[in-house]
Amino acid sequence: MTALLLFALVVAGGAGYVSWAKHCIAHGASLWWFVVGAPVAYLSPVVLLVALWFLLSWIWRTPRPAAARLDAAGCARLFVREVLAVASSWPLIILHRVLLRDPAPAPCARPVILVHGVLVNDGVWFGFRRHLVRKGIGGAYTVNYGPPYADIEHYAEQLAAKVDAVCAATGAQRVALVGHSMGGLVSRAYVRRFGAARVERIITIGTPHHGSVLAWTYPGRSLVQMRPGNAWLVELNRDEGKPSVPMVSIWSRHDSMVAPQASSELAGADNVALTGIGHNALLGDQGLIDFVARELSKAPVPKNPG
Repeated sequence: MTALLLFALVVAGGAGYVSWAKHCIAHGASLWWFVVGAPVAYLSPVVLLVALWFLLSWIWRTPRPAAARLDAAGCARLFVREVLAVASSWPLIILHRVLLRDPAPAPCARPVILVHGVLVNDGVWFGFRRHLVRKGIGGAYTVNYGPPYADIEHYAEQLAAKVDAVCAATGAQRVALVGHSMGGLVSRAYVRRFGAARVERIITIGTPHHGSVLAWTYPGRSLVQMRPGNAWLVELNRDEGKPSVPMVSIWSRHDSMVAPQASSELAGADNVALTGIGHNALLGDQGLIDFVARELSKAPVPKNPG
């Protein structure tokens, strides 16, 4: 559904631009102005969205240590990287069914499932998954859940079905879960509801474990659940500090959609703070991908140690 909605918006916007261009050209304007202006027209809504996200996340920011503060050039890089990340993700979201397919069924000792965030689909994992495969991480799967704005518990049920399917396809006893944004909450909700027997580890990336004030700017049940202080989120964190599986939380001090940014810190997890990277750009950061690949390559922790 997300792909169809985004496709409809892009087509409508493109049709409007072409119609306007035809009208202006018929009245003497040069065609080349509109050819050159097409990328600008495409990027304009992205720039406005990203600017709004950064403004809100700055207002409700977590205080940053002096070493993590950016100069003007760093702020410019932060903004441009986030704009490019969002702009490049839209075609991937639209074409996700063509671009991302599960590996053929084959034995795999350590399969991984990549769990996307809110209002997107698994298209956002296109480059990330390719880099993992190049790093020798086999059995890299993605999951799609929906509909948009539904209950996170409903998404956890869909993830449970995917975990069962991946274990059946690979012969593995357990999987690793890597969740971006709300995908980390979906992963944790799965473990709370269905148990940790089939999960080796969870790695979250830019996940608002304690909510984000930006969730107040969107409607829908899942967004309500991500608002700071929400009862569902409080219950999810009731046993914080006592994770049932090894967990890593990777977050950015300059996250553009998780505010306050330290909401991504989770007691009992290995918390890794980055700087100078926006929320969506996290999935394209090579250093982060290398780190995740190393974590996924670690020897499995015994199910019943001792």
